[in-house]
Amino acid sequence: MEKMHGTRTCRQGFFCCILCSTIYIFIASILHFIPSIKKKKLFHRMIDFSFMTFTLLFFTHLLVHAELTQPPLFACDSSNSLTKSYPFCRTKLSTSQRVNDLVSRLTLDEKISQLVDSTPPIPRLGIPGYEWWNEALHGVAYTGRDSRFNGIITSATSFPQVILTAASFDSNLWYRIGQAIGAEARAMYNAGQSSGMTFWAPNINIFRDPRWGRGQETPGEDPLLTGKYAVAFVRGIQGDSFEGGKLNGRLQTSACCKHLTAYDLDKWKGVNRFVFNARVSLQDLADTYQPPFQSCVQEGKASGIMCAYNRVNGVPSCANYDLLSKTARGQWKFNGYITADCDAVSIIHDEQGYAKLPEDAIADVLNAGMDVDCGTYLLNYTKSAVTQKKVPVSQIDRALRNLFSVRMRLGLFDGNPAKLRFGNIVTNQICSKEHQDLALEAARDGIVLLKNNGKLLPLPKSNTHLSLAVIGPSANSSYTLRGDYFGPPCKNFTTLQALQGYVKNIIYHQGCDHFAKCPTASIKEAVEIAKKVDYVVLIMGLDLAQEREELDRIHINLPGKQQELIKSVAEASKKPIILVILSGGPVDISSAKDDNKVGSILWAGYPGEAGGIAIAEIIFGDHNPGGRLPITWYPSDFVRVPMTDMRMRPDPSSGYPGRTYRFYTGRKVFEFGYGLSYSRYAYEFISVTQNKLYLNQSSTYHKVEDLDTIRYKMVSELGTEFCQKISTSVTVGVRNDGDMVGKHLVLLFVRPKEHRKGNPLKQLVGFQSLKLDGGERTDVKFAVSPCEHLSRANEAGLKVIEEGSHFLLVGDEEYQIDIIV
Repeated sequence: MEKMHGTRTCRQGFFCCILCSTIYIFIASILHFIPSIKKKKLFHRMIDFSFMTFTLLFFTHLLVHAELTQPPLFACDSSNSLTKSYPFCRTKLSTSQRVNDLVSRLTLDEKISQLVDSTPPIPRLGIPGYEWWNEALHGVAYTGRDSRFNGIITSATSFPQVILTAASFDSNLWYRIGQAIGAEARAMYNAGQSSGMTFWAPNINIFRDPRWGRGQETPGEDPLLTGKYAVAFVRGIQGDSFEGGKLNGRLQTSACCKHLTAYDLDKWKGVNRFVFNARVSLQDLADTYQPPFQSCVQEGKASGIMCAYNRVNGVPSCANYDLLSKTARGQWKFNGYITADCDAVSIIHDEQGYAKLPEDAIADVLNAGMDVDCGTYLLNYTKSAVTQKKVPVSQIDRALRNLFSVRMRLGLFDGNPAKLRFGNIVTNQICSKEHQDLALEAARDGIVLLKNNGKLLPLPKSNTHLSLAVIGPSANSSYTLRGDYFGPPCKNFTTLQALQGYVKNIIYHQGCDHFAKCPTASIKEAVEIAKKVDYVVLIMGLDLAQEREELDRIHINLPGKQQELIKSVAEASKKPIILVILSGGPVDISSAKDDNKVGSILWAGYPGEAGGIAIAEIIFGDHNPGGRLPITWYPSDFVRVPMTDMRMRPDPSSGYPGRTYRFYTGRKVFEFGYGLSYSRYAYEFISVTQNKLYLNQSSTYHKVEDLDTIRYKMVSELGTEFCQKISTSVTVGVRNDGDMVGKHLVLLFVRPKEHRKGNPLKQLVGFQSLKLDGGERTDVKFAVSPCEHLSRANEAGLKVIEEGSHFLLVGDEEYQIDIIV
């Protein structure tokens, strides 16, 4: 439908050109009969100009039409007698056979040309060019090299930024978002409107520090939550089933787990990501930084990995053999391609000084197992590295086999695209009603109600005389709603516009200059407005001028004069105000939390193209909020902790408080998993199939610092079969004691009865999303595996299960489980 519409528009433009030229000639003809030399000269000039205009417009039309109808980039056209005979075009052969044949036909120069993100075509073999760098973090986006959005397709569905989507704790929602993005991406390629189907998403680094500018791109601070998000999103975007394993290697589009590993600092107090050396213990790597990547690869079956800029314990991530080949390909059985982040290869020599020469950097990354360079460093120095015998051609061939395997799994070497498994996905998928409804659902389900004193929310809808003030730097901005890494959305709709759909009598004021930065605020005007109306909605927080890629925050307070504006307006308002916070990272809003004149607080993240509608629906009760925070909200004095300190566990001797809810021992503004509702929910443990778990095959003893002897068992010694045998099923009853229907998130945690040094204070072991009518009750089941959920990493980075008691936690309910070695 979109393609037909685009062609029709082009055709209409063409006929308009003819009409305009005809009218111009008609006017000129009239002038011809007026007896005047000057007018006769004007007549000839107009005829000449008309002809030139018509010619120019005609050829412009042809060019535009050619752009609109550009065929997709597929190899092995069956009508081409040359390529027909090549084994790499025979779909009945295995992928490895086809790839081996293709690589064997390339010259060294051709091989090297394929090691970068923008690869040129190889005409003699009928191989088109390809773009590896494409972005689809929360909707198909553009970077200047990939999806063009300047032909028949001008937009794509813009879902909420990932940190807000994660707040839904809903794996099925994440999967459906991935599905929608993958379908829109494939439709663009099928229509010839993009030059690649390898998307560098999801970002699954742990949101370790609240100042990190890219934390908004991640699912938050918890390894289990992040891993589950990665699996669901990757299966969706790659076209797999929700349970996985149905594609037989075929891909709708290709996902890429990034950035491996311990990457969570961009630019902070003179330290940047290009030179940062992340010093990480084996223990923290094992139980915090690596698990999401392992899940993304092993369960999600991601076909791509991106290695990060930073060094980890002195070694650049993209030059780390243990990380890329031994761990990812060896232990995790990764089967796909590994890309460097953009220019990550060049900095190994140019900025980090890890490699003495450019050719040494090439040797380091190829020998480590990296396959493709986002940049030109491999293009410029690989041949000299081969000549100097620093890189064997066999390593180049290995990289090419990985790269062409993914392109073949995408169907790009299967000839006629119409016959492909995903060849029938067309442009009517893009910005479809179904996808836009999904974007709204995701925004609704992610928004978190942080405070609601006196049941201020929802506001009454039936009062036609209600007056409302909407104040804030982002209230009338659709741009702020998108967050980082966005493409042009299907619709531009602001929060103010959405609220105007509920209340006719609205007074709007921006409140701050320079958007969220707010160096100056119109406090006097805002106060006068607040005095006149029944209710005030303040929309405050951050935007991309405070947090984004290459920009970490120095503090975690509200920027500029925002706090002063909130306090002044709250004091002047007739009733307690409603505060909406737009942000990716947490902000210290302790003063608003403790201020009785601030009645309700909503955190809306960056909620995407439908975010304004979702905010309005929650404020007026058309949706019952149920989101939960996927990251701890710290007090402002947390910034005394250096961002460069990668330790997760606290160190009482130095005053280091630890990080994330699993280890942080300091004061919290809001806890991980916190979120209110317009309903009240009650829980009870109905059954636990095994409350005593025996690991008494053979015992190992471990002496800890307090000289107590703690029995423990290595998980690797137990084996998969035994771990499954001792898993327990937990049934929890849930009841909605409120009047409103609500989507509710049930979070199951575990904490040790006696906390021991180095162990998490508590940790998430499962979550489920369910919808309950007012007064409705249901049961939910969780599978708890001691090997996965009740284990911890020791200092050597190995998983162990310690003897002792644990409490399962749901809300305020507890249930004890004992582990006996």
